[in-house]
Amino acid sequence: MLKFLSSGLVLAGMVSVPFALAPQRHFLDTPPAENRDDSRLDTLKAFFERQDCPAQDYAGEFLDVADRYELDWRLLPSIAYIESTGGKAARNNNFFGWDSGRAEFPSPVAAIYAVGYRLTHSSLYKDKDLDGLLATYNPDPDYADRVKSVMQQIALDE
Repeated sequence: MLKFLSSGLVLAGMVSVPFALAPQRHFLDTPPAENRDDSRLDTLKAFFERQDCPAQDYAGEFLDVADRYELDWRLLPSIAYIESTGGKAARNNNFFGWDSGRAEFPSPVAAIYAVGYRLTHSSLYKDKDLDGLLATYNPDPDYADRVKSVMQQIALDE
């Protein structure tokens, strides 16, 4: 079981890795999305507000991570929506169902940064197209279509 501890370690069995694998926003060199002129922020907030999802409070962090790790800005919010209805069913701040829902994060923000980092830096996901990434994330044959459908609900392809 993965567990993020306040001491800054990730425990996986007997192995520990520095928490720096998932940097928090205050370490980033870009301003929070809430402080930028960014129409995506309003679009993402509106999507989560229509669904009354706790994730609406983290729209800026979703965008920060997408920009930082060069992910489609709709991907992480869509995974969070599929996995926990945007945080409604999240346990231990795990909006993403990470580690089959067993992972624990100190905050939703930590989860957003950790999962974004893993999707771009882990050899399991790195350099895969969207379909390959989603098939690795969840091998259910319908999963990729479900996530991409939510991506389209957030905003049509750009």
